Amino acid sequence: MTDLRIEQVDSDASLLDWQFVHNAIIPTAPLSFAEVTERAGRNRLCVAYAGNVLVGCSTVRPPGADNPVGTVIARVLPEHRGRGFGGQLYAHGLELARGLGAEVIETCVLESNPEGLRFALRNGFVETERYVLPGDTVPFIDLRLA
Repeated sequence: MTDLRIEQVDSDASLLDWQFVHNAIIPTAPLSFAEVTERAGRNRLCVAYAGNVLVGCSTVRPPGADNPVGTVIARVLPEHRGRGFGGQLYAHGLELARGLGAEVIETCVLESNPEGLRFALRNGFVETERYVLPGDTVPFIDLRLA
């Protein structure tokens, strides 16, 4: 398994890398640079590289003051799947979420990403909800770590 370098988003270049991966994997809800910048202010965004090659990104939504739920989302570009990168990104995000006080872990997968759904189910998540955002046609699937 190739080692993965996971870095917290901290520059315009890393924000653009995170945006690229997100928009490639979630084409039904692309984010502008301004939206990614805003998201980085409230979540922990990371980018992942194998050597100097961008392979994925992650999002950790911290738990709230009165809500112990943290969300961990790991995304790997299709051409880099099946090499263990998702597992490494997920483990990193899980550790970060728990370090931020998350007692319950959730994730979210776009229904058109069957590899992501299989990954979540293999890692102990169970489906809790499916919904379609206004104007979209492809459902998102929320899952909770059992």
